Amino acid sequence: MNLLEAMRIYVRVVERESISGAARDLNIGQPAASERIERLEKYLGCRLLLRSARAFNCTPEGLTFYDRSKRILHAVEQAVAEVSSDGQDLKGTIRIAAPHCFGETVVPEALTLVRAAYPQLDLELVLNDRIVDLVTEGVDISFRLGQLGEGVFIARQLGQVGRVLVAAPGYLSRHGPIAEPSELVRHPFIRVQGMFGTEQLPLRHLETVVESVPIRTAIKTSHWRPMYEMILSGVGIGVLEEPACVDAL
Repeated sequence: MNLLEAMRIYVRVVERESISGAARDLNIGQPAASERIERLEKYLGCRLLLRSARAFNCTPEGLTFYDRSKRILHAVEQAVAEVSSDGQDLKGTIRIAAPHCFGETVVPEALTLVRAAYPQLDLELVLNDRIVDLVTEGVDISFRLGQLGEGVFIARQLGQVGRVLVAAPGYLSRHGPIAEPSELVRHPFIRVQGMFGTEQLPLRHLETVVESVPIRTAIKTSHWRPMYEMILSGVGIGVLEEPACVDAL
């Protein structure tokens, strides 16, 4: 016997004071509803309802069982609601990983919109430039740029983040314009550790044409912000992600 289903029928019968009315509410036949109540009483080993030709009343055991059943059914509904992803009722914590630059320039606005839409949702943002193993790091969502790492995950391409070779106007006024890619090697290059593993810089001329040219790395940083500030102040040249330098451009 499905005890929860029998409880649901019994509670509705008591509240409607009618087996036929409860059957209509639950979209079942009256004989089926009566049969479930009888089976429930047999299962419990006691009478729940005292029936007559005109009406019925709950026995003391029936009143107790009604009260407990209603609480149990309410608890079941709450349990289902808390774990189901149903719009505004989203709850819990989502742990998100992102690279430093993308995580500091793009992700905050996105999280602001998510928080406004789902105010009961808690968010944790973890920033690092290494590939995160979602399982070992306890991360639910990871934003990544470039090649995917190994592991068990579902990946979706959300878009593209461009990288731009930049120099400050003050730097170019002191050192002269850079006319050809081959001239880049004569200028101090500033970059984040891990970006461009060799002293070769891939440059995209057209959509399908990429040229690799030598560079001379003068300064490496572990974070994009010092690189940005040094390039902006004219210490050297470098490659920045578009969201980081769009205002300066």
